Amino acid sequence: MANTTVRGAFAIHGQNPQSLVETVIRNRIYESAYWKEHCFALTAESLIDRALELKYIGGVYGNQKPTEFLCLLLKLLQIQPEKEILLEYLQADEFKYLRALATMYIRMTFDAVEVYEILEPLLKDFRKLRYRNMGGYSLTHMDEFVDSLLREERVCDIILPRITKREVLEDTGEIGPRKSRLLDAMEGKSEHGSDRSRSRSRSGSPSKSRSRSPSTKKSRSPSRARSRSRSGSEAVSRYVSRSRSRTRSRSGSDVRSRSRSLSPERVNGEERFRSRSRSISPDRMDTAPV
Repeated sequence: MANTTVRGAFAIHGQNPQSLVETVIRNRIYESAYWKEHCFALTAESLIDRALELKYIGGVYGNQKPTEFLCLLLKLLQIQPEKEILLEYLQADEFKYLRALATMYIRMTFDAVEVYEILEPLLKDFRKLRYRNMGGYSLTHMDEFVDSLLREERVCDIILPRITKREVLEDTGEIGPRKSRLLDAMEGKSEHGSDRSRSRSRSGSPSKSRSRSPSTKKSRSPSRARSRSRSGSEAVSRYVSRSRSRTRSRSGSDVRSRSRSLSPERVNGEERFRSRSRSISPDRMDTAPV
């Protein structure tokens, strides 16, 4: 009773769901200790706890011993959970081995169109997975595992059911063309490159206008230079004339201030000094020696 399929289960690809696993491997799973101890009376809910304990994926290792991953896969085929539950398994991003188990089950039981629509978005998942086989442990990634499910005939030592190729489904119109992330990235780069070229062309136009502006200024510069030279000479002459008069006036005021500051007590010959200061006329004051 423990190895029989649940009552009311639907036939998958015209046969018993457990028959999708080869007879030799299925019998080894039934005889394994993990199946007898941990997979007895599991449900769709309690199976999650066992899937969270998985540490690797794979088929058969050692002396044809099945992995825990294969045991839980056969248990899913036996209890045949609903589609909504399997989609919830896929949405659990934190538990990658639970997602890998759900993808394997979906690939074996769902239709071709649903397989492509559900599994292709998982190609964006680049998390690492441990893979165990006859040679030991190896490292793979989630996107590689999903790609192998879509392309290869045998995964984890199990022959996968045949599905219609994607090219045929596209020709018949059952599924749309696949959107590649690489093409989107290349188109995005080309758009950025065109925007940059446009910005450069726009930024290059003002430089031309700026380069042309000095030529016009040079053509008009001689007349302006002449006018500026004339105005500059007049300003210099005015400044020189004014500066001379100011220096002379300042020199006369200094003489007067000096003559006034001199007291008759400090200078010998007070009468001579006064006579000199009176004899100098105000017209000659500008040319008087200091």
